Amino acid sequence: MLPCGDAALLVELGSLPAALALHADLAAAPPPGVVDVVPAARTVLVRTAPGADLAALAGLLAGRAAPTGAAAAPAPAPAVELRVVYDGEDLAEVGELTGLGAAGVVAAHTASTWTTAFTGFAPGFGYLTGGDPRLHVPRRSSPRTRVPAGSVALAGEFSGVYPRTSPGGWQLIGTCDAVLFDPDRDPPALLRPGTRVRFTDAGTAAP
Repeated sequence: MLPCGDAALLVELGSLPAALALHADLAAAPPPGVVDVVPAARTVLVRTAPGADLAALAGLLAGRAAPTGAAAAPAPAPAVELRVVYDGEDLAEVGELTGLGAAGVVAAHTASTWTTAFTGFAPGFGYLTGGDPRLHVPRRSSPRTRVPAGSVALAGEFSGVYPRTSPGGWQLIGTCDAVLFDPDRDPPALLRPGTRVRFTDAGTAAP
């Protein structure tokens, strides 16, 4: 348990499943005074109203952190469908790395229901987990200085969609035209922690 300013605690955990389990537990039944719970890969930020007793909260959280890291099942809600043109610059290389070939990568990527574990890097960027383990590939050894908005990518156990043009080191396998972040939308982010995602093959790009 680490203090984060005077109105939050950062809970460090041993794994992504443990962080997701604690986030799901706190989101379902937030302790008194807690106003926001933000998951990440190995941490959960617990933000409180001003004046909350952080020492008492730390004791409560210690009892609720799941040491086994069994993540709660996603809420039963329709999955967000993202249509993808599988034309990424790294698709052939990912096919070689995985031994699936390009067509096999597309089949594996579209066969799974992914879950947004947490968000970060850029507004609207969701780190998606739960895909086929055969798609676990390393980041590129040399990141690109410019990755186009809408690029669908893989890195480690995650898949994601770049919401805007930016540098990036993930393996690019396709392109999606969904608006991932719109400040005029409520909520602005299409993908939030717990949101399920299905990728569908949209065929070839328009000429």
